[in-house]
Parts: sequence; C-alpha cells; structure tokens
Amino acid sequence: MMAATKGHDDAPKGKHKVAYFYDADVANFHYGHLHPMKPHRLALTHNLVLSYGLYEKMDVYRPYRASPEDMKTFHQPEYIDFLQSVTPDRLRDKTAANNYARTRFLSDDCPVFDGVFDFCSIYTGASMQAAVKLNHKECDIAINWSGGLHHSKKAEASGFCYVNDIVIGILELLKYHSRVLYIDIDIHHGDGVEEAFYTTDRVMTVSFHKYGNGFFPQTGSMYEIGQGPGKYTSVNVPLKDWIDDEGYMALFKPIMSKVMETYDPAVIVLQCGADSLGCDRLGQFNLSIKGHGEAVDYIKSFRKPLMVLGGGGYTIKNVARCWCFETGVLLDEELPGNLPFTNGLSNEYYQYFSPDWQLHPPVSKEEKENQNGPEYCAAIRAHVEDNLRKLQGAPSVQMQEIPQDFLIQNASNV
Repeated sequence: MMAATKGHDDAPKGKHKVAYFYDADVANFHYGHLHPMKPHRLALTHNLVLSYGLYEKMDVYRPYRASPEDMKTFHQPEYIDFLQSVTPDRLRDKTAANNYARTRFLSDDCPVFDGVFDFCSIYTGASMQAAVKLNHKECDIAINWSGGLHHSKKAEASGFCYVNDIVIGILELLKYHSRVLYIDIDIHHGDGVEEAFYTTDRVMTVSFHKYGNGFFPQTGSMYEIGQGPGKYTSVNVPLKDWIDDEGYMALFKPIMSKVMETYDPAVIVLQCGADSLGCDRLGQFNLSIKGHGEAVDYIKSFRKPLMVLGGGGYTIKNVARCWCFETGVLLDEELPGNLPFTNGLSNEYYQYFSPDWQLHPPVSKEEKENQNGPEYCAAIRAHVEDNLRKLQGAPSVQMQEIPQDFLIQNASNV
C-alpha cells in the first residue's frame, strides 16, 4: 500500500474519510482528433480539484497499474493478450489473422491508439486499489474519476471502453463483502456490468439511462431483470429525452430508497457518467451539475462504503466542473461558484472555462421539453418496485475463506 499525502485522524466526527486516485499520465492518451472521448478531461478535473484545495481534505494516491493477470480475472485471456500487443501499425497489417482479431475484439467506436493497454492499466489499477482500500476500511469513500468504463465485455471493446474496471473492482469487493450494489447515472445503459453479473444475486445493478430510438447500446429495457439466482437483481430505469433535475430526482430517490431497503448492500459502486448533463456533446438529457451532484449526495447519505467512478462525458469543460463539484460533495465541502484562478488554476486550462469562469454555468437546454411524462414515470417506478418486492428481502450469502488481495507492485505516493 502507498503512503497517503494527508491523514485524517483528526477529521471532524461524522466526516467521511476519502481516498482519491489520480495518475497524471492517464490524461495524455488520445483516441484520435475526431473522437469524442477525450482523456484530457481528467487533467482539467484534477486541476480544478487542486485549485479548490480539495486535495488537502483527502488522501491522494498515484494508483497501482493493473497487470494483464489482473485484467484476466474478468476478461478472456486472448482478448487481453491482443490489447497488450496491438498497435496502430500492427492493426494496419492486412493479414487474415490480424483481421480476424480486429473484427473479433474491437467495435468501430474503439480505435487502437498508442498506449491503449497502458491507458487501461492505469484506470483499472485505480479501481482495483480503490476496492482494496474499502475492503480494509482504510477509507469510507474512494474516488477514481478515470474509471467507470462500463461497456466493455469479457472479450470485446465497446462504447469507447476496452477493459471493464468496474467489474474487476467489484470482483475485488466481493472478496470481503456479501452484496455489492452498482448504480449507473451515465446517460448510456451500464450493459457490460449488468451482463457480467446478470445471473448472480451477490451484485445488484441499477442503471438510469436513455432508452429507445436506437440509442447506444440499445439495451436496458425495464424488462431486463436478471436470470436464475440473479432474477430481480438487474434494475433498469429507461428514460426518454430531456429529463431535468426535478423529473430525475422524482424517480431516482424513491427507487434508490427502495433498493437500499430491499437489497441492503454491504458496499456501493457509483458510476457518475457526466454525459447525462444538459449540453453534452453526445447526450440528450437535461441535468444540471447540481442536479447530477444531488444524486451523488443522496447515495452518500446512506453512509455505506462507496466507490465513485467517472464514465461518459463529452463536453469536457462541463465534465471537469461536474466531477470537481462532486468531489466537494463527497467531502462535505461547499465550493465557491467563481473558479479559483487565484489559487493556481494553470493557464493552460484557463481557456476551457471562458467566458463565465463559473463552477455552475448554464448547462441545461432550456428550450427542450422533458419527454418523461408523469404517467410514464409512474409506470416505471411501479414496475421497479414490484420487482423489488419479489426479491423478498436481501439475499443471504455464505462467505468462504477470503481470497488473497491482488499484489500491488511499484507503488509510490503522489
């Protein structure tokens, strides 16, 4: 384990102890000039976190880097071997074997770029280490904004996601915890995580997402509820365009309250994809940064061990504002609305936040009407709550001998 930059033995009673994971290298990878996924958004986020002084209120770590063996705890070995060896030059090789591997493992929205395996290693290792910190009660909340890549499957890159750090992190949590609750507030359905745990009752997956009209990944209907022992532990809340803060919370809070009451998880993983914000480059919801953060604050209020991850988000200046604000929420810190340039916000990031330089600029598309009417929302809520009643209480799990933690190597503190 790495030494932290700041301890919390003297933290006020009732405050959460927060661990924060960031490796500056993760922001330097590039999917391609025209690709909407920009890892650079993580540098913007971290710079805001530093500028607001939030790093002084939590334990900051440069994370462990996941090995191929770590990734193979979920992913097919042949797929990870391919990711480890593939390069843009090799991908241009037109041999039959290479074409087969490319078509088998990659989707069109997942380009091979220089360092793709290293990129996966950084964000996956951070989620693994976050899980270990929670397992050993070294923190109450663990934050990895570089993680949350929820679409990748056992042997397939999908939806800008190559390695599913969420599934791997949850597998680590399951070594110590009987039941894990996964919550996804990205605008896209958390299909990769749901699929991985679709037949087990040890993980409940709850996804609030846009559904219909061919919207990626075209899964996540409210009738996807799990199978076998996992029946009723997949919860999907399919939403229509332009849902706003009020409409979202009217569903989110009662559904999550019922989930917590029924499933009683030992630990929670929360994926905070920021493409559910209004004005997102790819999204079609209408949440404000405060509305998005209200969902985070509500889950934090249950005071369960909590892993918080990033995810989607393609208007990067708003992604950075959102995740910085939510870092403050998790720390119980109220942040000033004026961005703190005087505290050292780097000049190279200054341009991204013009012309207002505010933490909460207008991000809603005011002219868009919420397509989620009262009858539609009532029907979804009734369906979800009916399925939760069929669970008949939290599943009982017989815990076996705890497997060995993954080995952390070459670790050093920030």
